[in-house]
Amino acid sequence: MDSLQHLGKKSEIPASYDPSVLETFGNKHPGYDYWVRFECPEFTTLCPITGQPDFATIIIDYLPAEKMVESKSLKLYLFSFRNHGNFHEDCVNIIMKDLIQLMAPKYIEVTGLFLPRGGISIHPYCNYGLPDTRYEEMAKFRMLHHNL
Repeated sequence: MDSLQHLGKKSEIPASYDPSVLETFGNKHPGYDYWVRFECPEFTTLCPITGQPDFATIIIDYLPAEKMVESKSLKLYLFSFRNHGNFHEDCVNIIMKDLIQLMAPKYIEVTGLFLPRGGISIHPYCNYGLPDTRYEEMAKFRMLHHNL
């Protein structure tokens, strides 16, 4: 098992965006496909133009390969967006790319359910499947059929 720095310890919430807090542990079932879902209903970030807070539920679904993200480190990472200014679409893509780099999942998708501001809700979605595998085909299929 990887050395986990945050689990079971008091950890400081990062003051700014910080993917270095993310940690992994070994998947005990890498030969099987199964879904892991995280929901963070208290995600906050800042509008990069006005500096006003934006609130969302971030949903992360993935099929793990060899590594899995440790949930406390994920919580600290998501909290690190609190003082970070980025558009909603950028947030979900940054989260997905950081998690791909961290754990190289077979498949991952990230959805942001942002609360309305100015009368409009924004729900960006992104996904990724491991290239040259059935998971890449799955990503294409799910993107084409998203919200149908």
